[in-house]
Amino acid sequence: MSSTDSGDPASEQTKPLRQYVAASLDQYFASLNGSEPPRDLYQMILAEVEKPLLERVLNHANGNQSRAAEMLGINRATLRKKLRQYALNG
Repeated sequence: MSSTDSGDPASEQTKPLRQYVAASLDQYFASLNGSEPPRDLYQMILAEVEKPLLERVLNHANGNQSRAAEMLGINRATLRKKLRQYALNG
């Protein structure tokens, strides 16, 4: 048994993000109950993930857009564009 499978709540924090994404997608597809999956799933998921990502990183950077952009690996102009796109104050 790996440390991430021990059942210990503290070990939940060590799971890679992709495992949470995979579990969320599994739950989403199960909730469709056989209905036709949506179109443009890729864009839908990006929009669902990108907004909270920007919010949390900007918060972690204490509102400093330059630091947030550096953490995200994008330039500040791109970050500002995305903040406008999602109506987020930066």
